[in-house]
Amino acid sequence: MQSLVRPLLALLLAAAALPASALTAQAAPPAAGPLSPAAEEWTPPLSTRGRWIVDAHGSRFRLRSGNWDGAQGSWNGSGDRTDPAAHHAGQNSHGIPLGLDRAPMPNLLADFRALGLNSIRLPFSNEMLRTSAPVPDAAVAANPALRGKTPLQVFDAAVAALTDAGFAVILNNHTVTTRWCCGLDGNERWNSGRTTAQWADDWVSMARRYRGNPRVVGADLYNEVRRDTFDDPNWGLGDNHDWHAAAQEAADRILTEGNPDLLIVIEGINWTGIPVDGFPHGRPTLTPARTLSHTLVRSGKLVYSAHFYGYTGPRHSGATGLGETSDPRYQDLGRDELAQAVHDQALFVAAESGAHFTAPVWISEFGIGADEAAARPQSWFRNLTGLLTAADADFAYWPLVGWSTTAHGTPGGDTWAVLRYDSAGRRSGVLDAGDWRTQPWTGLAATPGRTGPVAPAPSWHQLTTDHRDHSASLLTRAAGDWDSGARKAACPDGSRLAGLAHTGGRGLCSTSDLRAAAGAHTVVRDEEHVPPGGDWATGYTKLQCPPDRFLIGYSLRGSRVSAALCAPAGTALPAAPGRTVWFDRGDARPAVAGGGEWAHGHHKGQCGPAEYAAGIAFTTRFAASPGPAALLCRPVPAA
Repeated sequence: MQSLVRPLLALLLAAAALPASALTAQAAPPAAGPLSPAAEEWTPPLSTRGRWIVDAHGSRFRLRSGNWDGAQGSWNGSGDRTDPAAHHAGQNSHGIPLGLDRAPMPNLLADFRALGLNSIRLPFSNEMLRTSAPVPDAAVAANPALRGKTPLQVFDAAVAALTDAGFAVILNNHTVTTRWCCGLDGNERWNSGRTTAQWADDWVSMARRYRGNPRVVGADLYNEVRRDTFDDPNWGLGDNHDWHAAAQEAADRILTEGNPDLLIVIEGINWTGIPVDGFPHGRPTLTPARTLSHTLVRSGKLVYSAHFYGYTGPRHSGATGLGETSDPRYQDLGRDELAQAVHDQALFVAAESGAHFTAPVWISEFGIGADEAAARPQSWFRNLTGLLTAADADFAYWPLVGWSTTAHGTPGGDTWAVLRYDSAGRRSGVLDAGDWRTQPWTGLAATPGRTGPVAPAPSWHQLTTDHRDHSASLLTRAAGDWDSGARKAACPDGSRLAGLAHTGGRGLCSTSDLRAAAGAHTVVRDEEHVPPGGDWATGYTKLQCPPDRFLIGYSLRGSRVSAALCAPAGTALPAAPGRTVWFDRGDARPAVAGGGEWAHGHHKGQCGPAEYAAGIAFTTRFAASPGPAALLCRPVPAA
């Protein structure tokens, strides 16, 4: 059976990599139709407040983006990027952004602006970073100043032109090797053919490369993480295929070694299992973030992302033909069913406020062909653009630029592109007459959504010690290993510990007005700071912070509490004894608990929103339950 399954899987995933459209549409004659000719005013760097992306002034910045692809591997010298034989033969090794052979860079950027875009997702391959051969002259025929440059130098020129024109640029590591994506192609995971550390090294290099350009605003870590021939990626198992852990590692390195101002974009898992009836399979996308999210070393930098195409589905890879699954595709769903599926798989992250996973969600790929005539795919595109508009979601169309060609007397080209250029540089697409996508695109791109200032609000961050340390505090990292041999967790700087789980090692942090002052943290290993007569957990060991300090971290040896980490408060703390919150036999959280379900399946305790944690109690009398059992919660002093 295995000898049949592996070739079948290869065929299915290769099929899933190709657009589900015929390439036979006649390009419409050019006509003017700008949506937004003026550059949008915004000030970098970008950050996040709850579900919103904001600029340096705290004003909402909606990512209205397009994917200017090519540098990940699309140009093959034949004038047709959708020739699968050429792609799989490796003829597209000179990957550069598309269209530079047919239109001058200023013309391309003017058309991007006319589409209503303010940002560009710019894919690249790791191979591109190391390719020393210059691109062929034919690849930059309309931009002769780029002749003789390497692919990376052409990429540099595109970045500079975009940012000079006022666009925000989000770098996207799309592939390892420079080739078309995304089937069974050796690019399934971030560490395909390399280590996670090597992948993170490349990201640090890219972050440093553009650090002097403030309009390079984001690092989209890896595209469509999916199953390879034998194994699935996972979200939290702690092995070499753990996408959650790898993304956390790369993100923290980018923010500490590369560029602290970048947004970090983490896409969900695109595919697991074998896409054949009778075999386990599915598209997890962002659903695992509901129980295990990311807490980065710099708060306000996390953006989650997901992709949706009509020919894929909640459990459909997009593969067709031999072995096609019976699972519905997104284009088979009605409007309400589609809205529910997109919410459940992605938009819940932004829609559910006050949870540990709450963050902006960027639908960073979706698209369809101009030549698509079938009712269901067209209805899907209209429904999706409508629900993205209603949800005020950030978005990026795939692809932005393509060719309009005539091959063997038959009009064709990349009909999925919203901007298409023929060999003479004439444009067709949604800005011009005859493209059915113009109306739904205009409804999405021309709707500004929320604008203006976004007020700061409390945010919640999950800590996990499942497989390793989780120190989200730069100050704590700088202080070194504060409990050698134990698994350690520390809240991001500017946050305090708000909750602990009895088992499982999870913690919850909350931002607040209670800020740490300058000075060394205190590591508490015994009861020396419990005052006489202050036994708030009789019979239990109590690790209590000094009177002028509050809890920001904890450590475990196995499931047993090892130490508490306390930060000096920037304001006087009350002398009140506080209250004991027990959670060894059940949940003990406020009636309206921030953070959501941050320790799924475990008992947990949490201080109130106007309280801070000052101590942890535990016992070793019950060998099966040596984890945290109670918190000492005290009132936060009034401002």
